[in-house]
Amino acid sequence: MTSRLINLLFFWVFFSCNQSVNAQNPATNPSEVRALNSIFQQWDLQAGDTWNISGDPCSGVALNQIDSVFVDPSNNPAIRCDCSFNDSTVCRIIRLKVLALDKRGEIPEELLDLPFLRWLQIDQNFFSGHLPAFIGDMSRLEVLSISHNDFSGPIPKELGNLKELYMLSFGVNNFSGTLPPELGNLVNLIRLDLDSCGLGGEIPSTFANLKNLQDVRASDNAFTGKIPDFIGNNWTKLTSLRFEGNSFEGPIPSSFANLTSLTSLRIGGIYYGSSSLSFIRTLKNLSDLVLRNVLLTGIFPPYITELQSLEKLDLSFNNLTGPIPSYMFMMGSLKHLLLGNNSLSGPIPSRTRETLMTIDLSYNFLSGDLPSWVDNIPQMNLVGNNFTLNSSNIRFLPRLECLQRSFPCSRDAPRYATFSINCGGPEMISEGIVFEADNGTLGAAKYDVTTTQKWAVSNVGLFSGRLNREYMHNTLAQVRNTDSPKLYKSSRLSPGSLRYYGLGLENGLYTVKLFFAETSFPDRTSQSWRSLGRRVFDVYIQGIRQLSDFDISKEAGGVEIAIIKSFTTYVTENHLEIHLFWAGKGLPYSNYGPSISAISVVPNFIPTVSGIPHGTPKEKNQTSLIVGITVSVVVLALIIIIVIIYRKREREEEEDEGKSISFVVKYIRCISEGSSCLDLSSISMN
Repeated sequence: MTSRLINLLFFWVFFSCNQSVNAQNPATNPSEVRALNSIFQQWDLQAGDTWNISGDPCSGVALNQIDSVFVDPSNNPAIRCDCSFNDSTVCRIIRLKVLALDKRGEIPEELLDLPFLRWLQIDQNFFSGHLPAFIGDMSRLEVLSISHNDFSGPIPKELGNLKELYMLSFGVNNFSGTLPPELGNLVNLIRLDLDSCGLGGEIPSTFANLKNLQDVRASDNAFTGKIPDFIGNNWTKLTSLRFEGNSFEGPIPSSFANLTSLTSLRIGGIYYGSSSLSFIRTLKNLSDLVLRNVLLTGIFPPYITELQSLEKLDLSFNNLTGPIPSYMFMMGSLKHLLLGNNSLSGPIPSRTRETLMTIDLSYNFLSGDLPSWVDNIPQMNLVGNNFTLNSSNIRFLPRLECLQRSFPCSRDAPRYATFSINCGGPEMISEGIVFEADNGTLGAAKYDVTTTQKWAVSNVGLFSGRLNREYMHNTLAQVRNTDSPKLYKSSRLSPGSLRYYGLGLENGLYTVKLFFAETSFPDRTSQSWRSLGRRVFDVYIQGIRQLSDFDISKEAGGVEIAIIKSFTTYVTENHLEIHLFWAGKGLPYSNYGPSISAISVVPNFIPTVSGIPHGTPKEKNQTSLIVGITVSVVVLALIIIIVIIYRKREREEEEDEGKSISFVVKYIRCISEGSSCLDLSSISMN
């Protein structure tokens, strides 16, 4: 009996040790090794030095099951293996990551030889071609992320076979067509990213089945029709929804009141069908609410104060009316409040919380005195209203009176007929034109009026996720297609609305030249994912849209290429407005929104105004003008005398010299009397 027990114990120890040895030396399935080698060869990749350390792919960190190890940027490209197959003797590749390495190529069919792959992430490269239908056969995929590439063609309906997917991301590509209804079969989806993917049409009704969605991003596309009512009724687990820069019709469905888990809601660009704010009453978890340019109507509902987690509220470019309730400025967590371009009226509330950092109330019908607290707000824009302004309440808002609705500075008494601006840069001269400096600090809600009250600038907008972002850009690039490359070294940026004004202009017809060059993205020939950036905005002059969906690099034929757009416009009330507006299109992951390098405005008529800056003593300027003209005339006259003396015969020298001196005296008298003396032949030499 004892001998038998000893034998059994020996067998158990031997078996356990053998299993332990085998468990420590599992090997990657040979067909998967071949497939991985082929894929890496086609994509010009090499295995990381933290895995494949024994000559077998499934070694080193490839065996680590901790997510932080897999997503570590230093572990790239990366794989993860599962070595539990065949009694822990065989490893299968279950994850593959190639992230932001600017790799090129297409999706190879060898991926099918990784039958246990659950995670395929190849974002931020320059992969191209069509998305192959065979991906629909990779039935174990849970994550398919191919955003920020150059894929084209339609989305294959076969993706609807991937029933295990919980994340699908194919934004920032050049796909075409519409969303396949078959994607409604992906009932386990938690995250869906379609930003800037190139698709259009209506959202299929089958998407009502996607009841587990928590995060949906579908901005900057050509989606049309009404925003589906089923979103509010079926996608009740949503925490984030972004629908900016599409072509949806209103109203925003009242069923959105059911989305009580939302923390972020961004909708922009609804052009038909007005909406109300009634649906937000139940959305008490919101911290980020952007309903910009969506035809909101009505007054502020009192229950908005129940959104106690709200940090950012942007309701700009709508049709809201009535006064601003005092409780709007007393919400405990609110940091950024943008209510510009509505029809709000009445005074500004007399109290506010110190937490408010940004307030935009521009382009409303607000009036009355300014409360004392306006001095304490870091970013505040009040242009385009009817406030009562005096020396005591505009100490920190200098020359704001020039940008009220009537634009009163030099109104009906114009001083200027031309101005030029080096947007975002210092003063410089280009082709004989002085481009004035525009390198002051702007921010999310700021304006600036020059001391001469000649021109002004106003900006509104928060960069998404980057509150401290600079609102100007400088480049070392040598911009082409121009004789003045230095003029494009700087540019003024805005994530929302950027306006330039000409003030105190003589009425008449003008030529407006806008100078552009895209210097924020590398050229497409670099085949970098960063070169996929797309800047799209609209340009209005005197309230009329002159450019729609303007893309600088597309229009110029590439990046770092100058392009000038010229327009003619009438000035009828002594002021000119140039408005650059971001309507939600372009890629929000990078630089986006308006960008402009310079502005030049010249009259198409002979001006009658002095051009003397506001506040400059007239006599002083006239004296300076006369002295300047006199000196110039004397120099010119001396040159004429020398030429005449040189060419005349010696015996006629005294007579001609006398005539020349007489000519100079008459010319000076002509100038001093304010006559036109440009035609020298009109003055007698006798």
